[in-house]
Amino acid sequence: MPRQLPIGLTPPDWLVRNLRPQQAPVNWPAVARAALAMALPLTIGLAAGRPAYGALASMGALSGVIGDTADAYRMRILNIAVPQLFGAIGVTIGSLVFGQGWVTVAAVTGVALVSGMISSIGAVASVSGLLLLLNAVVGAGLPMPGSWWLAPLLMSGGGLLVLALALLAWPLRSGVPERSSVAGTYRTVARLLAACGTPAYDDARLAVTLSLNQSYDLVLARRARHHGRSPDLVRLLAQLNAVTPVVEAAPAAHQAGQPLADEIPTAVRHLADAVETGYSGPIGLQLPVPANETSRAVDHALRHAAAVVTDRNPRQSGDDRTGGPAPLRVRALRAARGVVLSPASWRYGLRLALCIGIAQALVSLIAVPRSYWVALTITFVLKPDFGSVFSRALLRALGTVAGLVVAVGVLAVVPRGWWDVPVILLLAPLIPAFTPRGYGYQTAAITPVILLLSDVLNHQGTGLLVPRLVDSLMGCAIALVAGYLLWPESWHTRVGDRLADAVADTAGYVECAFGGEPDPAERARMRRRLYRDLSAIRTEFQRALTEPPPTGRRAAAWWPLVVAVERIVDATTAARVRVKQGAPPPSSGEVTQVTLQLRELSAGLRETDVLVEVRTDLTGPSGSVLEPVRQEVAAARAIASPH
Repeated sequence: MPRQLPIGLTPPDWLVRNLRPQQAPVNWPAVARAALAMALPLTIGLAAGRPAYGALASMGALSGVIGDTADAYRMRILNIAVPQLFGAIGVTIGSLVFGQGWVTVAAVTGVALVSGMISSIGAVASVSGLLLLLNAVVGAGLPMPGSWWLAPLLMSGGGLLVLALALLAWPLRSGVPERSSVAGTYRTVARLLAACGTPAYDDARLAVTLSLNQSYDLVLARRARHHGRSPDLVRLLAQLNAVTPVVEAAPAAHQAGQPLADEIPTAVRHLADAVETGYSGPIGLQLPVPANETSRAVDHALRHAAAVVTDRNPRQSGDDRTGGPAPLRVRALRAARGVVLSPASWRYGLRLALCIGIAQALVSLIAVPRSYWVALTITFVLKPDFGSVFSRALLRALGTVAGLVVAVGVLAVVPRGWWDVPVILLLAPLIPAFTPRGYGYQTAAITPVILLLSDVLNHQGTGLLVPRLVDSLMGCAIALVAGYLLWPESWHTRVGDRLADAVADTAGYVECAFGGEPDPAERARMRRRLYRDLSAIRTEFQRALTEPPPTGRRAAAWWPLVVAVERIVDATTAARVRVKQGAPPPSSGEVTQVTLQLRELSAGLRETDVLVEVRTDLTGPSGSVLEPVRQEVAAARAIASPH
């Protein structure tokens, strides 16, 4: 029988959540690319008698390895090439102000402000801002060999080597990642239908939301560059849109409380195979005879999806259920305007600039050993889109200690020179293998690699280890104090603000579904936006759960309300499906009552940090399609009452 820890020694839940590794498959192609892309430049540098040049190129490859996360080839170009451009600008600025005292402090602080502000635009901009600042910090903290242009050229070349390796199979596999993603969405929908009427439904629906988000992002990213002219992309988008009615029918089937016949998810899996292989022949769907309005909705949705999946030349429909992306120029202007005018963008930029300014002043002006590691630590820790600042500071410290243990053996035992190549071949693959496990694991994998490459430039050996540990702890401390504790919004934020927005949007969705003559495309777009927003809210709350009290405790108290709002959206979708299949529509008074209650709930969530008591006096005609919606709204308002 296992021994129980005394209560006083039991680790708190937020700490356990931070340290628990996430489950994720190993991306073996990325592992192979990391080994080759980081070892090859070092090998060439050693062979040419310029190991420092090879180390710089390998550092650039490291940034490419970190950004090598996309499946679609065009997305890989964006994720790797665009950040390399910003990285080249960063190392150029840093090397030009190296060793210039207050000029160095001012330049790196200014870069930090810009980096923080552009990080709010999106995923690619976030990585670009990260690399801009990281390379500026490295350039300002390490003497770069050769002319001013050589370091950015070598580092960018290393990153572009990762991109070149990632694109080797593009001529043979063009479009395969997109097709695989859409087929994967169909398979997650099959699992959703198999889970209808069972406790596994909620998890399956969340998986469908995540899969739809990923597939739409991949397909629309490609279509934005083809402007709708590619028949393959038109077909993929049509197939993705065709699964939407199936997803909409699932809540109604789940609400019936009875599992669907096995033939239904099996049929969706057949459609997934057809999508993945490009099959366009007849598909003999073996579906049971529909017995009620819910089963009719599922049957109609599946037959429509089958017709679209097997259509080789679908029309470019104006009924785009996704709300496709605007032209690139328009999106760039919107992003620039948003960055300049957004208070949140300025706040984060100023937080990051303050912390980097303190760190840079510390290492540039005070009589301590010069180190870029303090500012580098802050850059990684103080990323709001990467997770909780508090948690990342904790995991950074723990990961650095673990990485230093490995680095001790490497720097103390392995002689410098050609032996560095096999060591890099062993250590570099651990970065893409450990990154999905969590930030602490990624830090533990990256630390010995950076220390080894730094030693090639500085030749300090094991003398690097203790200063780097101290630097990491100093960086974590600066980030926690100047970037976390001094900004109440980071630890005393109203965690319900985004949830309140979602509740208000849900009220609009109810109105769109039952008010007047609803536009099916607009309703589908609203539902997709709602589920995407709720998915992002889930992620935000899960990050808040890793914070120590009171933030983590408050997020845990609000968590059931997140689930309740998702159930309201599901119930609304199910009611709309029933009306479409012949059920009597609700009266305008019923719709008004439900939307009023939702807007009152939204207003209450905005006005407080804690759950407050609200009315739950929802009534209406029994047997109405909105009765399940009223029940879910009443449950949500009951959750928002103090216990």
